[in-house]
Amino acid sequence: MKQKMVIKVSMPCERSRSKALSLAAQADGVISVEITGDDKDKLEVVGDAVDTVCLASCLRRKLGHADILQVEEVKDPPPQPEPVQPQPEGYTCECPFYHHHPPPPMVICECEGPSNCAIM
Repeated sequence: MKQKMVIKVSMPCERSRSKALSLAAQADGVISVEITGDDKDKLEVVGDAVDTVCLASCLRRKLGHADILQVEEVKDPPPQPEPVQPQPEGYTCECPFYHHHPPPPMVICECEGPSNCAIM
């Protein structure tokens, strides 16, 4: 079950943003992490069976303030069937035509006299 969570974290500078991104990305089951919000103070984490409380407490320990704003289930869109291309009219053969060349003819030598050669 995929879930998307939004966590508000105090990230006043670029260094704290990169630290928050790396901490969230290291959590088990995380698929993607993104910084959102007008003040760039929210982390949007998408993952499979991510422990939201554990992630928020880890962010609190390392960065200071972190609140869970939203947790919701993400449903994958149903797969689109591939469109079937129509066959051109007059097309009847469904298997490709293979042309095999015959093997080269065997060369036979006939000797005129008696010989010990078994091949000829």
